[in-house]
Amino acid sequence: MSFPRYPAYKDSGVEWVGDVPDHWETKPLKYLASHNDEVLPESTHPDFEFRYVEISDVDETHGVTNVQPVVFQKSPSRARRIARTGDIIISTVRTYLKAIARIDLSLSGVVVSTGFAVLRPQKGVDAEFLAYAVKAPCFLDKVVAYSVGISYPAINSSDLVKLRLPLPPLAEQCAIAAFLDAETARIDALIAKQAALVALLQEKRRALISHAVTKGLDPAAPMRDSGVAWLGAVPAGWEVKRLKYCLLSLDQGWSPQCENRPAEGNEWGILKVGCVNGNTFDPTENKALPDDLEPIESLIVCLGDVLISRANTRELVGSAAVVSQDHPNLLLCDKLYRLRIDPKQSTPEYVTLILRTPMVRVQMEVDATGASQSMQNISQSTIRNLVFVFPPVPEQIVLLNQITSETAQIDTLIAKAEAFSAVLREHRTALIAAAVTGQIDVRGIGC
Repeated sequence: MSFPRYPAYKDSGVEWVGDVPDHWETKPLKYLASHNDEVLPESTHPDFEFRYVEISDVDETHGVTNVQPVVFQKSPSRARRIARTGDIIISTVRTYLKAIARIDLSLSGVVVSTGFAVLRPQKGVDAEFLAYAVKAPCFLDKVVAYSVGISYPAINSSDLVKLRLPLPPLAEQCAIAAFLDAETARIDALIAKQAALVALLQEKRRALISHAVTKGLDPAAPMRDSGVAWLGAVPAGWEVKRLKYCLLSLDQGWSPQCENRPAEGNEWGILKVGCVNGNTFDPTENKALPDDLEPIESLIVCLGDVLISRANTRELVGSAAVVSQDHPNLLLCDKLYRLRIDPKQSTPEYVTLILRTPMVRVQMEVDATGASQSMQNISQSTIRNLVFVFPPVPEQIVLLNQITSETAQIDTLIAKAEAFSAVLREHRTALIAAAVTGQIDVRGIGC
């Protein structure tokens, strides 16, 4: 869809904004909104209960996604800034997260972290327009560029409000906000449909694998009771056993203090736990071993090693992947287990496949330990004692080939849906940028 442009443009005087419509202004944000007007005083009653929003509770696209009820005496010291209806909160800490949201009536009076700047639009500035304007890539790029720090880049609120933004007349601000409300809602609905399709395909993929590795490919095959309630009947020639009877060895790695970068060339690297988070092993997820440390060569990962994360979030702990080639300069880290499979009992690929099934993941999650959801641990004993059903090795190979063929078709559909969603998100971002900088004329839409 194409949109008309304004008849005349002028130089905004701001390099990263470029040309704007001839009748627009460009002003520092501090003239469009006040900031951090209200705070929760230290004299607040200890039992005062309020709703609190952290940076992790805010998403650039969906706004505030979570609210935490807390009482003042137990609240973090950063829970101090009060936001009202129409205010815009924008993260000034970890600015690369682009945590931005407009506060609606249902959230009025919410307390937000001091990691946010709370912008309150001035008279003559439409709150919805300003919320879209601060989401424009040209503005966010400058916020990130002016942030200081590596692990937690931050910008002072006083520096944030010095950044300039284009400002059309109020009637046009309303028209732009109304246009973007309608268009982004339409785009978001399409993205939601793609997300639902991906979820459906992923469930179909899981069900296909689960059925194949518990019931086999031949519906006429004779069955027997497995003796395990959640497995039910299994093919007569299959054996129910613990994973330890399929292992040659189970090792844990080493986690020295490494450099904060991947290994290059012939450098030694220590794998990070994220190397097994996807469907395939990712060797780029590593950190360079300092030159003054000697590598432990027995921890080199090789073709056929099955790696499992032993420490991660509840959703990711136990994630598994098989190493598809030798990596003579990569070492196992302390947060990974390495399984070497007895070829008489199974194959690395088949073991990895069953480790990803819901039936096995439930066993790992039940036994996971840890004080918080952000870091759970599973023991070697848990891995060794996982129960599953194994067909003879030749049948495992046939199953793997069939599953690979059928899931490849599903994966293609998932990839297409995710690619379309990415295009939609890019279009959404571009549309916001074009509208709030006057690159398209939407004056035909009223408030």
